[in-house]
Amino acid sequence: MHAFRDDALGEHDAVGLARAIRRGEVGAAEAARAAAERVRAVEDRLHAVQVRVDAPAPAAGTGGAFAGVPTFVKDNTDYLGLPTGHGSAAFTPRAARRHAPFARQFLSSGVTVLGKSRLPEFGFSPTTEYEGADPVRNPWDTDRSAGGSSGGSAALVAAGVVPIAHANDGAGSIRIPAACCGLVGLKPTRGRVVPNAQSRQLPIDIVSDGVVSRSVRDTAAFLAAAETYWRNPKLPPVGLVEGPSERRLRVGFLLDSPNGVRSDSPTRAAVMETAATLERLGHTVEPVDLALDPRFTDDFLTYWGLLSFLLGVTGRTLGADFDRRRMDGLSRGLRESYLGNWRRTPGVLKRLKRTRVAYAAAFRGLDLVLSPVLARTTPPIGHLSPAVPYEELMERILAHVAFTPLNNVVGTPSISVPAARTTEDGLPIGVMFSGRPGSERTLLDVAFALEADRPFRRVQDV
Repeated sequence: MHAFRDDALGEHDAVGLARAIRRGEVGAAEAARAAAERVRAVEDRLHAVQVRVDAPAPAAGTGGAFAGVPTFVKDNTDYLGLPTGHGSAAFTPRAARRHAPFARQFLSSGVTVLGKSRLPEFGFSPTTEYEGADPVRNPWDTDRSAGGSSGGSAALVAAGVVPIAHANDGAGSIRIPAACCGLVGLKPTRGRVVPNAQSRQLPIDIVSDGVVSRSVRDTAAFLAAAETYWRNPKLPPVGLVEGPSERRLRVGFLLDSPNGVRSDSPTRAAVMETAATLERLGHTVEPVDLALDPRFTDDFLTYWGLLSFLLGVTGRTLGADFDRRRMDGLSRGLRESYLGNWRRTPGVLKRLKRTRVAYAAAFRGLDLVLSPVLARTTPPIGHLSPAVPYEELMERILAHVAFTPLNNVVGTPSISVPAARTTEDGLPIGVMFSGRPGSERTLLDVAFALEADRPFRRVQDV
């Protein structure tokens, strides 16, 4: 299912649409109306939108890389005048009194915000599903998950409603839906964009904001635009990356996760095919050993549970009627699991912070590491639903999400790009490149090279 048609948006990506608007070929208001019509055409099936802006208007100012480009903000980020619901039925959201810091950074690019996209409760799940509401569906196959937690944004971009949308990533929440929906999704280095309002007070800040897009150049243009608004002086500048360089890279690759989860056959084949493409393009590719503490998975689950526990304690700051008993099964299970293990917290935090040592050791002599994004191909709706009993659900999640959390703990950048499709039903399979802190230019470089060698297949091509 998709919304592509012969209108003001056409098949433009965000860079192309912004150029058409600057040239006067398309008006910003016309683009916003076309996107609103596209929402109406597909929303009854996709269920990707949480709330719409009554009268969308371009961001203040006359410039910006994406001036006039319609988009959505994820519904865990405050946008002035719109409620922030965090995907939860545990409280009644109230209208935000101001933009969140990242919302201001995103708006500085000139985008026109049409509304807010849906996410699973508090972004905890790798699928955008609920116990008492319609799930967000994947445009490639509406019986499949769109991923999570930025599933609403990914579904809207893949379906052609908007060319780019806000996403954020605390354990894979940009890269997972990008992989499921055939998009580009880059989790920036910790501190690359303005700090996330929800996580900057936590003992380990695992959340980074960014976007999902249909082209590498859109993600590159977003990073360059974000940097013109604010740049972290502790990180090397990214600048505007416009295509692949002639630099030849040393790339390590993993087929199975460092915590022992074996990837399924289609996913392994996608990684090996990508490795062969890199070698053909002149890069050196070799296996790499990433030796994590064997307690990493359990430690991350404890930290994940701590986040749910803290939300249960502080939930009334979100809404006066907050009731933690109305949180979904995944959130409740995480909290209850943490209450049984809370005494481990100091050791957990110490070991998670030390993970950067093992990560750095794996990169000796390497520029990037290639791996799957997910250990399994895109699951059907219901497989990872929060209605599944907690113990069974957690087994399924751990068998599915086995690669992405590492970058969140260490704070390093990582990008998902479409690499292949399943033979049986043609669903996208993403592969992931991870780098050292501040290495976004190198990640974009290799993503541009793969896109140029074999343009990413789009849902409207099926």
